[in-house]
Amino acid sequence: MFDFIDRMIKAANKYTFWDYFFLKTSIMFLGILVGTYFSSFFIEHTLFLWIVFLVSYIYIMYRTFFKLMK
Repeated sequence: MFDFIDRMIKAANKYTFWDYFFLKTSIMFLGILVGTYFSSFFIEHTLFLWIVFLVSYIYIMYRTFFKLMK
């Protein structure tokens, strides 16, 4: 378990500006998606929010687990 955590930290230390951009974007849109189910304002834009969240989430997971953990 500690080896996995160390590998994660080393991978995160190699993040570029764009990696942090996608990480923050995915977290922001996840928060908006959670808020969507509590507010009728965002309900019309749920599909767009899901798409942006999933694209940025998949990108950051790919960079973390496949590209930077080598």
